[in-house]
Amino acid sequence: MIILTRLNGTAFAINPDLVERMHATPDTTLILVDGSKHVVAEPLDVVLDRIIEFRAAVVSRARDLPVTTDRTLFGLVPPAVAAGPSAPVDLRPRTKEDPTWTPQR
Repeated sequence: MIILTRLNGTAFAINPDLVERMHATPDTTLILVDGSKHVVAEPLDVVLDRIIEFRAAVVSRARDLPVTTDRTLFGLVPPAVAAGPSAPVDLRPRTKEDPTWTPQR
């Protein structure tokens, strides 16, 4: 989330991944993917810098995560549960020698 300021001086946080576009006409207006509009006091270049810093922080934190095969560490489904009959199978290229191969249409 990035912190921005409304024209009345109140601060609010917004998820920059939901910003579809921005305009500076003359106030900076953020239009989100759901169509909602937010007018902010910060100039366009400041909002862009905050979005870039936010995304750089996400990448930096992801890089610093421990390397592990323990899927439960991050709240993911344990491998034993994922191995059930309804679990997705790994995609692999099929050849004509494979009995499940069918021609592409």
